[in-house]
Amino acid sequence: MRRVEHVMGFPVSLRVDDADIPEAAVDAVFAWLHEADARFSPFRTDSEVSRLDRGELSGDALSTDLREVLDLCEHYRTATGGAFDVRLPGRGLDPCAVVKGWSVQRAAELVTAAGAERFCLNAGGDVAAADGPWRIGVRHPELADRLCTVLEITDGAVATSARYERGDHIVDGRTGRPATGLLSMTIVAPTLTEADSVATAAFAMGREGIEWAASREGCEVFAVDAERRVFRTPGLPVAA
Repeated sequence: MRRVEHVMGFPVSLRVDDADIPEAAVDAVFAWLHEADARFSPFRTDSEVSRLDRGELSGDALSTDLREVLDLCEHYRTATGGAFDVRLPGRGLDPCAVVKGWSVQRAAELVTAAGAERFCLNAGGDVAAADGPWRIGVRHPELADRLCTVLEITDGAVATSARYERGDHIVDGRTGRPATGLLSMTIVAPTLTEADSVATAAFAMGREGIEWAASREGCEVFAVDAERRVFRTPGLPVAA
């Protein structure tokens, strides 16, 4: 089974190899992703995030899901000494760096709950996969038609933060300036919630983010810094 839809501004593809899961279950997976976009996007004026940012919602009125997202944002803000911050001065509340991985991870759990064991869920290049091996290419940060490396994942997730799609869009919350110390940061982790959040948080920290990410339990790192030096942790699952 394969399906592709455009959600959150990028293509999301689901491939299931081992089970004929009901069409309704696949519908539910993509319905959840569209719901997450509607509820947590800072670019939608009627989203829960936008309403909170405008002061229309108090803490007691927030959904359990949004509280969970904000708790994750605060965890990574504290863990990076403020480099990762979803409340930058002069900008509205923007938890997208956490919402993407968190919502796609929940979608992957819906796929599992529907009876699938071997599947790959790819959200704009960030991947949650099960019962591999799955070969996942990491794009070269400067050459769009080339790969830096190919990873082999059995169960887990891969996420990359980089400058090649949206330019210098990740800001170091400690300085208020774009983070330019890295060209790309790829994280392999047990869940996409962690892989995506750690990738963005580490990118915001610059070169020091490489060591920080590598110290996170369960995380493996592949990074290219601004001087085009490549760093990888010993446990990185590089394909043979």
